[in-house]
Amino acid sequence: QSPYRLPPTHNCRSVREFEKFNRIGEGTYGIVYRARDTKSDEIVALKKVRMDKEKDGIPISSLREINLLLRLRHSNIVELKEVVVGSHLESLFLVMSYCEQDLASLLENMQTPFSEAQVKCIVLQLLRGLEYLHHNFIIHRDLKVSNLLMTDKGCVKIADFGLARMYGIPQQPMTPRVVTLWYRAPELLLGTKSQTTALDMWAVGCILAELLAHKPLLPGTSEIQQVDLIVQLLGTPNENIWPGFSQLPLISQYSLRKQPYNNLKNKFTWLSDAGHRLLNQLFMYNPQRRATAKDSLESSYFKEKPLPCEPDLMPTFPHHRNKRAGPSADSHPKRVKV
Repeated sequence: QSPYRLPPTHNCRSVREFEKFNRIGEGTYGIVYRARDTKSDEIVALKKVRMDKEKDGIPISSLREINLLLRLRHSNIVELKEVVVGSHLESLFLVMSYCEQDLASLLENMQTPFSEAQVKCIVLQLLRGLEYLHHNFIIHRDLKVSNLLMTDKGCVKIADFGLARMYGIPQQPMTPRVVTLWYRAPELLLGTKSQTTALDMWAVGCILAELLAHKPLLPGTSEIQQVDLIVQLLGTPNENIWPGFSQLPLISQYSLRKQPYNNLKNKFTWLSDAGHRLLNQLFMYNPQRRATAKDSLESSYFKEKPLPCEPDLMPTFPHHRNKRAGPSADSHPKRVKV
């Protein structure tokens, strides 16, 4: 099935055909409500496109998100069903498939953490969605636990495409202020001009580690501290393991500590060799050597016990999606109770 099947967007319906319930979150570029489509009786997520800073029509980020989501059809990517209009022309809503949970709220509110079999189930679904995105030349650029939604059937969906971009050859420069700090790859922190799918894969490593450890792996409060936390965990990078590292634009702004060791094994003493291999491949300093989504799906970690549980065997939870929405890529996360 082609990913470029475009749903009809002519004759936009009015938002008055939807009954709004509670506000369930706030993404990078808009407020999200739970609502009912009065025509079909279906429960949906209604995302109001932010216009508060715009004087000349729809923000480019929202146009990008709409354009990308209309093209994408995958079970692990949130579905944009249609675009509807409010009472004013500049009032625009995206009608999305409704997911009962976001992972960040679950992590805050769960009495017992996800088991390793459940973590594998979540991360496999994330990787399948990413493989589809990357195959279609799309980088998400803001992966984090609050942008991963879960249905009550255990299906994980990648959401919030406000920062996502198409990429091509030759690569064009892109905005550097992307990816929330805790999940930001070292090449971004050091000012790389080329953004690749490897950015998303570093974030996958952070998400996998966070689910396994039951707390964020690299919770920096500034870019300087973020780089230092990465070096403490993985050792000091050099030209041998990361060719071109010393030429990165912002390298002179950092005084890197001398740390010769990789401390992932000390951090996850109970994790299997296959699990350590996967984490190390996702945390390669050199973006060109970092594991791809396709590579990661083949990891032996997912083929050893405990095996990933089936999505429909994932636990169900009371709805928590009105608790929080997560920080934007330009803010620092302030998650508590981890």
